[in-house]
Amino acid sequence: MPELPEVETVRQGLARWVTGRRIAAVEVHHPRAVRRHLPGAEHFAAALVGRTVLDARRRGKYLWLPLDSGDAIVGHLGMSGQLLVQPPDAPDEVHLRVRFTFDDGGPELRFVDQRTFGGLALSEGGAELPAEIAHIARDPMDPAFSDADFVAGLRRRRTDVKRALLDQTLISGVGNIYADEALWRARLHGARQTDTLTGPSATRLLGHVRDVLGEAIKVGGTSFDALYVNVNGESGYFERELNVYGREGQPCRRCGAPVRREPFMNRSSYSCPRCQPRPRTAAAR
Repeated sequence: MPELPEVETVRQGLARWVTGRRIAAVEVHHPRAVRRHLPGAEHFAAALVGRTVLDARRRGKYLWLPLDSGDAIVGHLGMSGQLLVQPPDAPDEVHLRVRFTFDDGGPELRFVDQRTFGGLALSEGGAELPAEIAHIARDPMDPAFSDADFVAGLRRRRTDVKRALLDQTLISGVGNIYADEALWRARLHGARQTDTLTGPSATRLLGHVRDVLGEAIKVGGTSFDALYVNVNGESGYFERELNVYGREGQPCRRCGAPVRREPFMNRSSYSCPRCQPRPRTAAAR
């Protein structure tokens, strides 16, 4: 699933190619793509015609396009969603779900989603911040993010540190890939209990999270397959910089020990057994 760097890369592309343009028509090719818009596909399309896109914004892994009506288009890419900017004469994608055309006759915006886990919706009055995503915490790249609040909130929790990093009500945008990479940099095992972290160690961890996300954004995120691309259909290149994620059995880039893979919430965690020893309580379990 796309994480913050991938979604931010898409947001930047939308800001460049869609901001300031007026919607001429909306075609919903699959109702599941707008299933979160409860009034239905026809209402979704009709409500957007004639509206001008003012900006492209993001909260965690969610995107929204504020409109001149005061409403907003809210989107989540899910597992395989793509927001592509395409010339009007480009062939339709096999999994095209929603098409936006603009009155300037320029490039279209297309929502393509193979697995249809993602989707779009209209948020009434949501231009500033859609109510549907207001419960999601700010992410560490947000200028208004509070480091002190995060550190205090992290240390108050009684859970594994990796679970805390994935808690979108504490810190948004961090998923499995970047949590593993930040924990490797911090030399912490994901099963370390949050209430055992000191303030300085929690602050250092946050710094590594921010660094990993920032570096990934610079190269367009991580693309493990063709399903994640930016608005121009280009892949990200952070996979080349990964230190542990997806590198089971390969040498740790810091100490040379073989990277291990462990089960984690129906997924996998990757870490270095030497640099990130399991906490004793986790080893006992």
